[in-house]
Amino acid sequence: MFWRYVKSQLLVLLCGGLVGPIFLFVYLGMSAGSREHVQWLLTIGLLVTVADVLIALALARSGAKLAARVAALERNGVLALAQITGMSETGTRVNDQPLIRLGLHIAGPGFAFDTQDRVLASVTRMGNFTARKLVVLVDPATKQHLIDWDRSALVNGLVPARFTVEEDGRTYDLSGQAGPLMEILQILKAAGIPLKGMLDMRSDPELRQRIQDVVRRAADRPPAAAAPGFPPPERSAAQRLEELEALRGTGAITDAEYAAKRQQIISEL
Repeated sequence: MFWRYVKSQLLVLLCGGLVGPIFLFVYLGMSAGSREHVQWLLTIGLLVTVADVLIALALARSGAKLAARVAALERNGVLALAQITGMSETGTRVNDQPLIRLGLHIAGPGFAFDTQDRVLASVTRMGNFTARKLVVLVDPATKQHLIDWDRSALVNGLVPARFTVEEDGRTYDLSGQAGPLMEILQILKAAGIPLKGMLDMRSDPELRQRIQDVVRRAADRPPAAAAPGFPPPERSAAQRLEELEALRGTGAITDAEYAAKRQQIISEL
């Protein structure tokens, strides 16, 4: 918690909060006779400095809560696939990135529900929005969920998913195959292994064998059956048009693509 606060405090200072301490140093560095003409330096300096500390504490506390939530879901939650059922703009931007509202249909073993989430539409996430599916960590009891962008990028084919099996003398490419990749991710999560770049399974023969079985089955499976997933609810024309507006607003599609797709939706009415 201490180092989290230190990082938050540095961030606040770098974002303009340094003005308060500067005013205090300037005021304290003056002679006693000069200070009575610039009392405002002391007042504003104290106010800004106290605000800096309070903001940094709030950021650190918020970050700690989020970290605890992520840890709890990693420990007790299950991995599930969420279908994006709708997208709309909120009119808010954070660091020049639009904040959008996602409609999600989350389904997994023994549960299925609809919910909403607000996320930043950064450039690195555009492929996930286009693929219309996300990997989420879910607590089935409370329906609390958290989008896992790293796992989503893997399932949606935004990063390569290649598995080398020495016994077969070949490398299997499962990039973008949601079904097998979700199964592998669930096996790794159950074993407590985080998703971090290249993984070497030679130290755990049993785990290695389970993953190899999934990889081989995926290689023998016809492409159309590789990712059964959970079908999303049927969307109305109004929802599709609203989502189209959000995609254009975030820059995921061009104006020409927007016009063509909008005309297509209208012609289907």
